[in-house]
Amino acid sequence: MKTIRNTGTILLLVLICTLLSAQNRETPPVTLEKVSGDVYQLMGGSGSNGGVFIGETGVLVIDSKMNKESVDQTIAAVKEITDKPIKYLVNTHSDGDHIMGNRYFPKSVTFVAHKNCRDDFFKVNFGRESDWGEPELLPFTPSVTFNNNMNLWLGKDKIELHYFGVGHTTGDCVVYFPDEKIAFVGDQYFSGRPQLIHSNKNGNSFEHVKTLTKMLETIDADKFSSGHADLVSRDDIKKHIQSMIERQKKVKGLVGQDKTMEQVLAEFEENEARLVTSIYNEITGK
Repeated sequence: MKTIRNTGTILLLVLICTLLSAQNRETPPVTLEKVSGDVYQLMGGSGSNGGVFIGETGVLVIDSKMNKESVDQTIAAVKEITDKPIKYLVNTHSDGDHIMGNRYFPKSVTFVAHKNCRDDFFKVNFGRESDWGEPELLPFTPSVTFNNNMNLWLGKDKIELHYFGVGHTTGDCVVYFPDEKIAFVGDQYFSGRPQLIHSNKNGNSFEHVKTLTKMLETIDADKFSSGHADLVSRDDIKKHIQSMIERQKKVKGLVGQDKTMEQVLAEFEENEARLVTSIYNEITGK
């Protein structure tokens, strides 16, 4: 009987732990966190962090989460602080956790992105055929695109869109609020894990370094919001650039010693494998 009781206790503990783990995995609700003035970070929900700006004549949203529930929560959160309509939605790049929610916004919203980002909407991604060309979804793809930079206006309020070059993908843009000195950079910055480079979308780690360097040289933002990190400073971006350069130098040195991919990867932490693989392939031309 003692064995049975002990077994029952163990099973109960396993069940409790399983339930707690499931609760911990529940998606947190969407919230708006004020950064400065009328600029907010869009946090929680399913998908990446994004942003919201309350302008004089309307609202601009940055990135769109992934599902209807998160978009509904986004719209509700916006309505809690303003009755102005959502006029623009800017996609910082084409990853699913930044664009899948587009289809759940009102058709009255104008979708904006870099031209390469729009192109990526319609390409095969990780073996999955795109459905954005379907008639019912086409209205939710970017209808306004740009090459290098463009300004959006909400009355007297200006929002700058910048393209500084290839990096995480070939279509990453920066949304900059000059009055607040706040920039939203999508996935061009990661914290707590190595930078992700989408080689399948022609992203490039060496170009990424140049792109972030150009960004710092061009805009005088002092706060940077990204898809998967807390708000950071210029110094944090500089440290991020330096960490990329150090990894690249190390991989270059190992390639110069005729190390194979497997041997190179063995010199890095397991969570660096994806970035190191990209760097290795860029150096060796594979």
